[in-house]
Amino acid sequence: MYCQGLGLHIIDRFDNHQGFDGVMLGMEDADYHFEFTYCRSHPVVPTPTHEDLAVFYLPILSVWQSACANLKTAGFKRTDAFNPYWDIRGHTYIDHDDYRIVLQHDGWRSVASP
Repeated sequence: MYCQGLGLHIIDRFDNHQGFDGVMLGMEDADYHFEFTYCRSHPVVPTPTHEDLAVFYLPILSVWQSACANLKTAGFKRTDAFNPYWDIRGHTYIDHDDYRIVLQHDGWRSVASP
């Protein structure tokens, strides 16, 4: 779902490493990845909140539109954002476990104080 929707690839995986299985999804040579793990002895029920977000800033309109279409095709469902800020220039999508991805049609700008 995440590979198809976000254009990610399986960059590594492990099975039964101290009781955990996992897969890492990302892009080659990127400084980040998603890591999905499963504990064989203590399965955890997903407990996302409306504010657990992975946000992607896509300033080019055609790229943003394509990414939105890809998420829908991959099975993500569009939903209203809990924080209305994300609906101004973006769309929020949820996966099968109710975790949220925001595709923001904007560039990233830090608002941190100097």
